[in-house]
Amino acid sequence: MSNLGIGKFKYFVGINSLAEIATCKDRVCVLNILGNESRGVTPVSHSYSGGNVVFGTSPGRRGEVLETPSGNVPVYNNVREGMDDGHSFNVGVVYLPPAAVRDGVFELIRVNKAIEKIIILTEKVSVHDAREIRALAQQRGVDVFGGNCLGVADAWNHIRLGGALGGEKPEESLRHGSVAIFSNSGNFTTTMASYLAAGGWGTTTSISSGKDLYIHFAPAEFANAFDNDARTKAAVMYIEPGGYYEENLEFKKPVVACVVGRWKAKLTRAVGHAGAMSGSGDSAMAKEEWFQRILKVGGIYSPENPVCSQAGAVVTNISHIPAALTAVMKLNGVEPDFAPEGDLTLKPWFGDNQGLPLPPELDIPLVEPMQPYKDQIAELTRQVGATFPRESMKDRSGSSIMDAKTQVTRVSGISILDTAKYPLESNYCLALLHELSDDNDNALFNTAIAADVNLHGDAAVMASDAVRGAGNAPNVVSAAACAVVGPKRVDGACRAADVLIDLFGHTGLHTGDQVDFDFSKIKASREQLAALVGKKADAKAVAMLAALKARRTKSVFVDYLRSLGGHPTADAVLGAITTSISWSALIRKKIARTTAHNFPWYVRLFATIIGASVDSSRHKADSFCGVANKELLNKWSATEIAYLALLGEKPSPEKLFPFQVLLGLIISNGVGTISAQGCKGAVSADGPESPERVQINKAMIGFLTHTGFAHGGNGFEGIQFLIEQFGKTKLKDAGDPKHGLDLKAMGTRFAEVFGAEKKARKGVGESVRNIPGVNHPVFKNQLVNKDPREVYLSQLFKERGETNVFHDFYSALVQALYDSGVTANVFCVNIDAVIAALLLKLLWPRYRSGAFSEEAMENAAFTAFLFGRMVGCAGEIDDHINRGRNMDTRTPASQCTFVS
Repeated sequence: MSNLGIGKFKYFVGINSLAEIATCKDRVCVLNILGNESRGVTPVSHSYSGGNVVFGTSPGRRGEVLETPSGNVPVYNNVREGMDDGHSFNVGVVYLPPAAVRDGVFELIRVNKAIEKIIILTEKVSVHDAREIRALAQQRGVDVFGGNCLGVADAWNHIRLGGALGGEKPEESLRHGSVAIFSNSGNFTTTMASYLAAGGWGTTTSISSGKDLYIHFAPAEFANAFDNDARTKAAVMYIEPGGYYEENLEFKKPVVACVVGRWKAKLTRAVGHAGAMSGSGDSAMAKEEWFQRILKVGGIYSPENPVCSQAGAVVTNISHIPAALTAVMKLNGVEPDFAPEGDLTLKPWFGDNQGLPLPPELDIPLVEPMQPYKDQIAELTRQVGATFPRESMKDRSGSSIMDAKTQVTRVSGISILDTAKYPLESNYCLALLHELSDDNDNALFNTAIAADVNLHGDAAVMASDAVRGAGNAPNVVSAAACAVVGPKRVDGACRAADVLIDLFGHTGLHTGDQVDFDFSKIKASREQLAALVGKKADAKAVAMLAALKARRTKSVFVDYLRSLGGHPTADAVLGAITTSISWSALIRKKIARTTAHNFPWYVRLFATIIGASVDSSRHKADSFCGVANKELLNKWSATEIAYLALLGEKPSPEKLFPFQVLLGLIISNGVGTISAQGCKGAVSADGPESPERVQINKAMIGFLTHTGFAHGGNGFEGIQFLIEQFGKTKLKDAGDPKHGLDLKAMGTRFAEVFGAEKKARKGVGESVRNIPGVNHPVFKNQLVNKDPREVYLSQLFKERGETNVFHDFYSALVQALYDSGVTANVFCVNIDAVIAALLLKLLWPRYRSGAFSEEAMENAAFTAFLFGRMVGCAGEIDDHINRGRNMDTRTPASQCTFVS
């Protein structure tokens, strides 16, 4: 064989026909045969090809074997050892790491003078090494395929050399036919073969050329071998941007060229294949024009615009290849190789439109899956609720995320600026179910909270009284009460929820509020009935059921309890309420079954934290904070009950809205907050991989113990600052637009005093104190700075026609600080100022009347924070239970430091 090989080439090309690329006579040596990729691919290639791999190499592992269905393949330290042991081969397959590819190829060529073909599967071989490989291969007369390819295959010869063309069952996609494939993409080589079979076309030789910067067996070599292969009537080429290999191709037979990658035109670095990066004039659009010229067509083929010629067609979507090829071959008088075996329309085996009303063209009908997938999908369909992959959830969350630029947190995809518009009960459901509840769900939820908020005679309120009496902060008081609400306290309600899920999980029920659902065929076992009904009437259950009727709620599960004829227990009613609320999300697999199981526990904890915020004297046998139990059950919302507990009065709509906004704003500040870290750490310590062992109340205590006077209680700093400014005024109503105060003058007086203090402190080297609610580390350095959260809320209250003199004062203050030369620019009014202004507006009348001391004000500010933040932390707890790993929040010792 001459060094110039065959044909018109000015360099060596040894292959004259596609029939010579993968033959029955080829014998193979695989370098790094025991590597991870080869271990999975080589046994399939070996068996498909009738046992053509004679040996492989893996340094230091001589004597081992690679097991295959067609017998074991021996392994040697190097090529020389294998040949000395009597093995001969003409094809080398290289699975080595990029830095070792050059030396591996050199070994194959120098040791074995009979080597004819080398296939390099490794990607990102350096250009320098690729050039040296090319030089030695040319010198010794060796054809090289790759790098970064999946090898070659021949459907006529039933031979596969190198990588995974055709996947684990190459005979299924590499069908005997008349079409050759040349592809820059290995995986798409197989995909195109499958698509061609669907259109009735089989293959001859398939070549995965690779798409590193250097393509050794390139389109020109392919075109020559294609023209000289009597078996092959047409070719399909899959072409990516980058390189000029295709610019001046000539073909004697029809070709369908699929040119992809227009989206890569503006990239500044490689994405995917290293060589798929266009330079000057070799973009996808340029290559489309090359092939249109070569194939004599005036446009891109599509079903709507079937442009083609006898020479071929150009497509930009691989799904158009079979139809384009059939059209081209029809012009040449050639029929498909066999009857089409399907079409390329989308045939989903399973799907879920998430309850959305989709137009017909998007609401695609399901088709029956093939086996064994049919049985697997059927089993998957029977699974109620989602299953999330487990991973380390340290500093990660599927519940909340803060935008570092805007400092706005999203909970279950909803901005806290929007959660501020929703009542507390809606946000509870949002955090746990990842979707907003409707009025019916809210009525159900409110009933459940009202049923458990009164802790008269309960150990939880006794524990909180004792802790409060010892001088502890509100978070510790709440933690003591939560400690009492352990697993045994909620086992009955959680078990009832489980029973209802088991009974209704496969009935076709889609929403918990479905009217007139026929549950006559649902037959509960004796054990299941025992979880739902008792032998005698349960007064609490009777009251709850009456309240649900009074609120005109709809619940299939509550109706089912009523139909049983016995005496539903209070636990069963709670389980029915939470299952009804969570049902839609559960069935649509938005939440895990664990969430629905634990939902009654969360509800009990929410109610307990609100209830324990007041001492036992406010819990009477027939009332809570002076409001009759029946009235609470029948009418009050969770937001109103929280207001009642905090402020001791029934809220008017005018007072309730700012309270709602306040709580909605503080439900979360992202997973990085101390409070979120506390609850996640508690889950991690219990071990979420065994979710049934995680104690929700302990995780809630983790949240509570990770709040304090700096995180949670710090809201009082803003209130205290405002009291200092307004304490000596005659202000009676902070919502009165005719308050009569000169806020600009008040701001200027403070600015002058603060400016003098700042100058004096700097003069003696002391740090300057911060003004609560003013400035922010992110929103600064502009001439006029704004916290977008404060801007949004200002506009919200303005649209409602509401006044808050404290908020207005902050706006006047930052301007006065600038006008007085105290600050170099206008500082922003931050979100903490808004929270302080909202809360103080609510508390001001009681503070003015003497009903609230400053200590009581501080406790109220802290408690309000707990009411809001427990919502977001419940979401973090549930998320970590469903996604996290055991002890995943710990910090490795290597990242810890000792300070002496």
